[in-house]
Amino acid sequence: MTSTHKYVKDYPRPQWVRDEWQLLNGEWSFRFDDSFEGERSKWYSKLDADRKIQVPFTYETKASGIGEEKFHPCVWYERNVAIPKEIGDKRVILHFQAVDYLAKVWVNGVYIGSHEGGYAAFSLDITDAVQLGGDNRIIVRVEDGNSTMQPRGKQRWTDKNYGCWYVQTTGIWQSVWLEYVDVYHVNRAKITPKLEEASVTFEYELGSTVRSFDNLTLQTIIRYDGKLIRSSETNVDRTFLKVEMSVMNDVNEWKIHSWHPNHPNLYDVEVILKKDGQPVDSVYSYFGMRRIQIKGDRILLNKQPLYQRLLLDQGYWEDTHLTPPSEEAIIEDIEKTLALGFNGVRKHQKLEDPRYLYWADRKGLLVWSEIAATYEFGDDAVERFTKEWMEVVRQHYNHPSIVTWVPFNESWGVGQIFTDRKQQQFTESIYHLTKSYDQMRPVVVNDGWEHTISDIITLHDYEELGSVLEARYKDKDALLSNDFAHDKYRYPFANGYSYQGQPVIISEYGGIAFTSESGWGYGNQVKNEEDFLARYEGITQAIKNLDYVSGYCYTQLTDVQQEVNGLLTITREPKIDMEKIKKINLK
Repeated sequence: MTSTHKYVKDYPRPQWVRDEWQLLNGEWSFRFDDSFEGERSKWYSKLDADRKIQVPFTYETKASGIGEEKFHPCVWYERNVAIPKEIGDKRVILHFQAVDYLAKVWVNGVYIGSHEGGYAAFSLDITDAVQLGGDNRIIVRVEDGNSTMQPRGKQRWTDKNYGCWYVQTTGIWQSVWLEYVDVYHVNRAKITPKLEEASVTFEYELGSTVRSFDNLTLQTIIRYDGKLIRSSETNVDRTFLKVEMSVMNDVNEWKIHSWHPNHPNLYDVEVILKKDGQPVDSVYSYFGMRRIQIKGDRILLNKQPLYQRLLLDQGYWEDTHLTPPSEEAIIEDIEKTLALGFNGVRKHQKLEDPRYLYWADRKGLLVWSEIAATYEFGDDAVERFTKEWMEVVRQHYNHPSIVTWVPFNESWGVGQIFTDRKQQQFTESIYHLTKSYDQMRPVVVNDGWEHTISDIITLHDYEELGSVLEARYKDKDALLSNDFAHDKYRYPFANGYSYQGQPVIISEYGGIAFTSESGWGYGNQVKNEEDFLARYEGITQAIKNLDYVSGYCYTQLTDVQQEVNGLLTITREPKIDMEKIKKINLK
């Protein structure tokens, strides 16, 4: 892997980096508001908090300093922040990487705005409310709920954990930070690599405070391994701007450097917005030249067949739950996944911290990006899910490591999809809406169970015996004709839909747990490493023996609370010799 990308440790959004920023993680004042009295009593003017919390860890976690698992429907945060006078007339942008679920923000008693959705990032311009050179009081009110029409993923909606649902996440659970930008600045860039054309397209969106385009130009500089590949500067005459650039070069003999798990090459980008010839905004980014495509029943990466050895990863830690405890912990998870012989992960029912995706880009880990599910179908669920899903797709589009979108899993939130035309149409609409924004990546609709329209057919099966599993799937035509249920009472397709020749992946299997007094895995628990390896090899090799199957996803990387079927404990200790698992995966 070669890259000279501008890396700043703990920078919350490594895909879009500026020099002037301030991290607001750490101690905040905190208060519960179970009776929803805060707004009526104007807590946004003065919170009078009765405790402290360590942001970005939620009050349910030990790392927050509170560690109370009881559900509280409304919480408040307060922090005084000094904003340097030296920023002058720059805009002050307050960023939240994730707040669950409905957030409202005040600065110095002035209401700034709100955001609904527990997994997408959002930003607020607080310039007009702040005082330069002094302290500024930021107050955040967060309302959460137990509604099953709210995208919640693995967060429980009852008082206690059950099945595979865990302690809820309430409030700020990813980084909070400030960024200082010029009135003239670039808000975002959508970066689309075109491998076969040896080019890349940048679709820029300027900030809303840009009012005049006089003498405004935008320069895009592409480098590889520190060497200049291409530089382009163009006049800016509108808020949205499209720039296409070739990456074909004679810097070295390869002409173009593709991104692949075996060689995760990244090109570095510097974006410079100029006013009257002088830089007013500089941003650093990167991209990978790679192409994902479906050709018949195979998935291709850069025109070559891709066999995906995926690991289900729910991204939970013992003391911090959904929040990574550190950047080092993120890197550890990725490195151990690779050391186990997997080439990718399915991020299950969670949108991961952007720093995880950054390191997946750099280390060459494939990622299936899946959003948190609702658990009930209705108008509110449709509206909430659609809005947040598209926010997420837009925010994570540029990461080369993301190779598949997974909006639905096991009919969660669409429980009658097998026969209900309304629910079928909802999944179709999400498929096409995703494609309207991203035509690069496959979209899996209803992972594991009754598919409607889907680029890959994915099946879940926790059969213990390899011989039984292989026999069940040997007759491809019978399986994909809906002749029998592959997972208890679940069929590959919803009524009215049929197999159209897509690739097939066994996207959940295994879940093997060791004998324990508490916790659960799938099927019978095993007594020792020898028994584990025999079962793991049996079911994994059975899948590999199916020549029409393009990969698998084993459940799972780590234990998660009461679910103890990880290859690692929740503290990341291997339960089995990692080299032995790797040997089976690469056999």
